[in-house]
Amino acid sequence: MTKIYEAAVLTQASLPSAAWDLTSFLQNAKSQIQHWGGLLLMLVGAVGLVWGGVLLIKKLMANPQSAGQQQGWGTIALLILVGGALGTGGWSLISTVGSGGQQTITDLGGGTVIVQTAEQFSGFLSGPSK
Repeated sequence: MTKIYEAAVLTQASLPSAAWDLTSFLQNAKSQIQHWGGLLLMLVGAVGLVWGGVLLIKKLMANPQSAGQQQGWGTIALLILVGGALGTGGWSLISTVGSGGQQTITDLGGGTVIVQTAEQFSGFLSGPSK
């Protein structure tokens, strides 16, 4: 009779550490809200893109007598452009635009703004001196 010997080695599976502190909770909440918010922005962008397309077709097929009741070309173009940008970009687009605003505010607070005194400004308005 053949004997089979099995060696059972019990190893503890490596599980992620479960941190129940406020910092990890807020970090997880931030990433989840960014994810959900990005999806919501993409949904709103898709709705804007579709609605802009509908308004474009309505405007192109409209009777000239009902032109006053239609949306303007600028509104339609903005719906299509912004809707398409949000539909494809979502959170990353908004984050990029926001980081540009943050850089501007940081530059303004960092002293990179050129300040002119009232005398310099009034001399500029009076024209060249003779």
